[in-house]
Amino acid sequence: MRDRRWETVLLGLCVAVFAYGATRTGGFAEQGNISFLLLDYSEVALLAFALLPIVLTGEIDLSVASVLGFCSALTGALWDAGLSFETVVPIVVLAGVVLGSVNAVLVVRFGLPSLAVTIGTLGLYRGLAYVLLGDRAVTGFPENYRPLATDAIPGTFLPYATVVVIVVGVAVALLVHVTPAGRALYAIGLGAETARFSGIRVDRVKMALYLVSGALAALASLIYTLRYNSARADNANGMELVAVAAVLLGGVSIFGGRGTVLGVATALLAMAGLRNVLFLEDVSNEIQNVITGLLLILSVLVPVVFKPRRTKDAPLESSQVDSGGRPGADPDRRLRRDHQGV
Repeated sequence: MRDRRWETVLLGLCVAVFAYGATRTGGFAEQGNISFLLLDYSEVALLAFALLPIVLTGEIDLSVASVLGFCSALTGALWDAGLSFETVVPIVVLAGVVLGSVNAVLVVRFGLPSLAVTIGTLGLYRGLAYVLLGDRAVTGFPENYRPLATDAIPGTFLPYATVVVIVVGVAVALLVHVTPAGRALYAIGLGAETARFSGIRVDRVKMALYLVSGALAALASLIYTLRYNSARADNANGMELVAVAAVLLGGVSIFGGRGTVLGVATALLAMAGLRNVLFLEDVSNEIQNVITGLLLILSVLVPVVFKPRRTKDAPLESSQVDSGGRPGADPDRRLRRDHQGV
């Protein structure tokens, strides 16, 4: 129920942003600008969909943008070495999976905190990108592939890249909200140990999520590189914060166990519209970064401030008390209560 209320708030925000842009900002409602708006957030959306199931389990991956940057640099290095683009693509996706597996091993096998691990690999992967390319840029990618990352489907305002984002978003939605694996994500976020005792293979699930995260970041790198026709080590620098802001603003709890794909998709659309309005009104990148930071803080603060509080004399629900009378047990019942109809 809380997710539904938050999605309604986000939908209202989205409508307000687009209504303001259409009525007050010149050129906002033009078909070409709407296409640009969607295209501009395609890589962010892929990173957000990669992060969403990870955050549902109570973990985090702050290295996604650095994986994108490394894979972009690798794309440039391989292309500069004379490999065909058809050969480069699978190598780059495999590299993303390998980088994701490093995070998985450190977090799952060694039991290290995902926040500390992925902050470390954020710097490591970005540094390796500079080792590959240094400060130079590689350009001149195949003209027959570039339209897939820059153009819209003929006769529509929908970019090809946005179609990729929609396919990935639908796949994530089916995984999270339809399959038993999705229910396992919520259970892990509500209590990993309880989920493990319930027969869920927690380690295997988390490992798989980090591998998928690496693959999606690699896919985003290919779109980013082709869209700007430039492979650089600093590509997408700082994009991880925008992706995290979209996930948290979308209603996914930073502690895990709560959130929906619809909420994140709505937050992405609202943020893309807001960024486009600011761009058209010539607001500087610095101010845009300030606004992104404020959204990130608000997305964490609002659920805490407005979290329902139990009155002093109100009894705990049965789902909040274990067999010994202690609070916090039986996450399966909490899961069913918080996500009815998902």
